Amino acid sequence: MGPEKLINEFVERMRAAAGANLLAVILYGSAAAGDYVEDHSDVNLLCVLGETSFAALEALAPAIGWWGKQKHRVPLLMSADQIDRSADVFSIEFLDMRRHYRVLWGEDVLKTLEIPMRLHRAQVEYELREKAILLRQRLLTVSGNDAAKWELLLRSLPAFGTLFRHALIAMGDAGAGTNREAAAMLGRKLEIDAGVFGELLDVRERKAERKAARVDDLFARYLKLVEQVTAAVDKMLDPSS
Repeated sequence: MGPEKLINEFVERMRAAAGANLLAVILYGSAAAGDYVEDHSDVNLLCVLGETSFAALEALAPAIGWWGKQKHRVPLLMSADQIDRSADVFSIEFLDMRRHYRVLWGEDVLKTLEIPMRLHRAQVEYELREKAILLRQRLLTVSGNDAAKWELLLRSLPAFGTLFRHALIAMGDAGAGTNREAAAMLGRKLEIDAGVFGELLDVRERKAERKAARVDDLFARYLKLVEQVTAAVDKMLDPSS
């Protein structure tokens, strides 16, 4: 059963399990944009509920359990009010949801969602720093294992690509259409070497063979790129700069 059929089956199971408590099921991210890559991309779903009480969530367990058995991540489960109230602290996430999404069933709650941008830049720096710390920690756990290093690098690309796009938004430039374009634009804007991001994407998208490159060299350049972009965002936030 392909992703589209699985998604449709999940929606029907959610409708049966939740009844009137289910307000919407929304597909977002790569699967909605049409650039889903099997074995690498996630199927991202937002399920909007009337209430998220213990009893309401327990009723969804069979449908969510079935979805997990298909090797997909658990959907986001939020009430409409929770979405409205958290748009300020999840500005990156909701901006990206609105960028590529498709309403599979129910209300289009994202269309009219107001996203305050005043804290967006701070969230971008926080996410960059947090993910850079995790990347360094995980690198140490896979030392000496090239295959694990490749896996770590390739799996980190979507998250950092998203943050690169939002770094551009924070800098007042929202012109990047893809993560690849965002990295290239940052490279030009900050006058840094961002080519490693495209090289890794080529491997992830099976346009290049990993055996033709040295993973340690790529990892070194990748870490440097992440640190340079983080420093640039930090500089914008520092009034003394």
